[in-house]
Amino acid sequence: MNDPLEYKVKTLPLSPGVYNFLDENGTVIYVGKAKNLRSRVSSYFRERNQVGKTKFLVRHIHDLLHICVDTETDALLLENKLIKKFQPRYNIQLKDDKTYPWICITNEVFPRIYFTRKKEKNGSQYYGPYTSINAMRDVMEMIRRLFSLRTCKTVLTEENISKGKYDVCLDYHINNCCAPCIGRVGKEEYASFIEYIRKILNGKTYDVLNMLRAQMTELAEKLEFEKAQVVKEKYDLLNNYHAKNVISVQVFNTVEIYSILKDERDDYYYVNFMKVSYGVIIRSYTREIKDRADDSQEDILLTTLTDIHFSELNIGEKATEFLLPFEVDYSIDNIKPSVPRFGDKKKLLDWSIRNCRLYMAEQQRQRSLVDPDASTNNLMKKMKEDLQLDVEPRHIECFDNSNLQGTNPVSSCVVFRDGKPYKKDYRLFNVKTVVGADDFATMREVVYRRYKRLSDEGKELPQLIIIDGGKGQLRCAYETLQELGLDSKIAVVGLAKRLEEIFYPNDPIPLYLDRTSPTLKVIQHLRDEAHRFGITFHRDKRSKAMIHSVLEDIPGIGGKTIEKLLTTYGSVNKIAELNLVELSKTINLDRATKIFKFFHPEEENTTDSADSTEKTVSVE
Repeated sequence: MNDPLEYKVKTLPLSPGVYNFLDENGTVIYVGKAKNLRSRVSSYFRERNQVGKTKFLVRHIHDLLHICVDTETDALLLENKLIKKFQPRYNIQLKDDKTYPWICITNEVFPRIYFTRKKEKNGSQYYGPYTSINAMRDVMEMIRRLFSLRTCKTVLTEENISKGKYDVCLDYHINNCCAPCIGRVGKEEYASFIEYIRKILNGKTYDVLNMLRAQMTELAEKLEFEKAQVVKEKYDLLNNYHAKNVISVQVFNTVEIYSILKDERDDYYYVNFMKVSYGVIIRSYTREIKDRADDSQEDILLTTLTDIHFSELNIGEKATEFLLPFEVDYSIDNIKPSVPRFGDKKKLLDWSIRNCRLYMAEQQRQRSLVDPDASTNNLMKKMKEDLQLDVEPRHIECFDNSNLQGTNPVSSCVVFRDGKPYKKDYRLFNVKTVVGADDFATMREVVYRRYKRLSDEGKELPQLIIIDGGKGQLRCAYETLQELGLDSKIAVVGLAKRLEEIFYPNDPIPLYLDRTSPTLKVIQHLRDEAHRFGITFHRDKRSKAMIHSVLEDIPGIGGKTIEKLLTTYGSVNKIAELNLVELSKTINLDRATKIFKFFHPEEENTTDSADSTEKTVSVE
C-alpha cells in the first residue's frame, strides 16, 4: 500500500458510508458500504484477509474515495446507485431489468391492456415486470376471457360513440370484445372492469371473486340461468388462477423472502425473491450473480436485497418484514429482518430456497449444454483448489476392496476423466497373495499391480488416487507408491465413510468439505461407483465359487451334467437329498453314483443295492 493511500485509510471516519476503490487510471473498480468506514476499508489491507480474488483487487487499488451518510440504510441505497452507475469490475453486476415484459393499462377513456417491454411516461399504469413470459401470457388470457376488453387502437370519445361514428370489428362477433365503441358497455361499467383487473394484478383476487359470486346469485334468483352459467365459468376461471397463487400458510401481512445459494463449481450466486401478501404469492424472481471479489454471502444478499426492494420488481403493498436465511446487521426502512426457525414463515423460506435451487440447477444444465468444456474446466479448477493439489485432477482412479469374511477377496478400480466415469478403463482384480480379510495387504497388492504395470508399459498415470477407507488403507497405498517411486507424481487421499472425511498421507487432521461441494460430490460418486463395480464382481465370483465347491469338485462331473441337475431340481440342497434311484432317473448310473457317494460318503454299501435295483428296472 502506497503512503498516500495508507494515510487516507488511517484517517477515514468511523461513521457509516460508501467507499470507492480506484485503479491507476482513476477508474472505479469496486464500490462498498460500511457501518464503520475505517474498520471496513482497513480490513482489505491485512495480509490474512487477502485471499482469492481479493488479492487481485487489492493489487490494483491506487486510490480511494469515500462518502459519509447518516444511516446504514442510506449506505445501502447509495452503494446500489453507484454500482449501477460505474459498473465496477470487481462488484457484482446489478441488473436494471429493462428487458422484462410489463402489463400496461393505457391512460384512455376506455383503456386497453397489453404487454410491453418499453415503459413510457404517458400516464399509463404498468404492472410487473414478469420474469416468465408464459406466466404473463396466462394472466393476459385470463383477463381477456373475464372482461372482453377492447384491443383496437381506435381513439374513442363519448361524443363520437353517441353519434354512432364507429363500427364493431370481428372481435365483437366472436365474443372477444364488449364493444364500448357502439355503446354496448358504458364508461362507468368499463371503468369497473379496469378496477377489478387492477385488483387481480395486485393479488387481491378475493374482491373480484366476491363480485362474480354476487352476480351469479342475483342472476340465479332472477331465473336467468344461462347468464348465471356464463358468470360461473368466469368465477371458476379466476378461482383456479387464485388457487395456483394462494399458499397454505397463516401469514396475515406482507412479507418479502430472500434466500441465497452459491454454485461452488462456477462461482455464481443465486438470490431468490418472493413476496407474499395475505397468503398470496405476488412475485417470485431469482437473480444470477457472478462473484467477482470474494464478497461474503451477507454482502451479496444485502446488495441484491436492496436493489430488488427499491426497484420496480417490488410491486404492490410495502413489506412489513424480511425473512432471511441468516442474520444480518442491517435494517431497511425500519423493516426488521428475521430468520424463521419453524412454523409457516419457515415454510416460506424453504419454498424460496427450493426455487433458488431449482433455478440454479436449470442454469447449470444450460451452461453445460452450451459450453460443456467451460463447466468441466471450472469443476477441475475447483477440485484442484479444494484438495490443495499441484495440478488439476483430470484423471482420477478409485480403489475399493470386497470380501465376505475373508473369502473370495476382490478389488475394483474405477476411472474418472474430467469428473465423469470412463468405463472403458475400469479394472477388476482377483486378489492372489492375501489370505483372509486383510484390507491393508489387499490394498498393497492391487495398488502395486496397477501402477507397476502402468509404469512398465509407459501408460498415462492418474493425477489423483482415491482410497475408499481410512488412514490404514491410505498409508498402505502411499507406501506402495513410494516403493514404486511414484509418490511425487501421483496425489493420493483417503475417504472415510462415517463423516466423509478426506485424509492425506502423514497428516492426522482430515479435511472436511461442505456437503454441497461439487468436489465432494465427485469423490462420493467415485467411491459409490467403485463399490458398485466391485460388489457386483464379488457376488458373481462368490456365486460361482459356491457352485464350484459343491458340484464341480466331484471327479467326472462336468458342466452339462451340473446344468441338467440344477435345471431339474433347482438347488444343490435338493440334489444332496436325493437317493441313488432318483438321481439315476435324470443322469446315468455312473455319474449318479459319484454324486451320491460325494454327498453320502458314509453309505458305502448303497451302490450294490442300487445295482440290483437298476438291473430290475432294466429288465422291466
